[in-house]
Amino acid sequence: MIRVLVADDHPIVRAGIVALLSQADDVEVVDAVTDGAAAVTAALATRPDVMLMDLRMPGLDGTAATGRITAALPDVKVVVLTTYETDDAILEAIAAGASGYLLKAAPEREILAGIRSVAAGGTVMAPAIAAALARGIRQQQTAPRLSDREREVLGRVADGRSNAEIGRDLHLAEATVKTHLLHVFEKLGVSDRTRAVTRAMELGLLPR
Repeated sequence: MIRVLVADDHPIVRAGIVALLSQADDVEVVDAVTDGAAAVTAALATRPDVMLMDLRMPGLDGTAATGRITAALPDVKVVVLTTYETDDAILEAIAAGASGYLLKAAPEREILAGIRSVAAGGTVMAPAIAAALARGIRQQQTAPRLSDREREVLGRVADGRSNAEIGRDLHLAEATVKTHLLHVFEKLGVSDRTRAVTRAMELGLLPR
């Protein structure tokens, strides 16, 4: 039997997942919880084979809960089951230790197959997720390199600081701040401060 723990804050969705899993002869639902903190507590108590984890939950979200569970219980395999498929969410969940990423809209057989695959030591990715993950990797590989000082300056631009304020913060002449920004604009292929910040976020050079 594959022992599965479910975490989803939506009661109807959670009940539907439990009902689906209960139809499988080789799956046992050991618990179903409503948020990330409860997921960590239940995982430590039940030590499931597979954890089905939603991402957007109140309090501790699914990505943070995944990181805590995989750190404390490396034998527990986490499969993200969510409606969210942004590139950032995917990369964050995988970085936290998730072994799979499926969408709630997937056919029931795909969800069950994914659980069985992960329980057997494999990984599972919905096609849309695999494509987004590949996109994220390509962007990281092709992202321009900013120096530490350029990142500092651009980070303060993102906080709404003026060149003069940035100079005072970093003990730089205002002309030096402008020079760093010109280098950033050139590397990112942009011509203004706003686009520099948004482009850096798109490339993962600044937090969103």
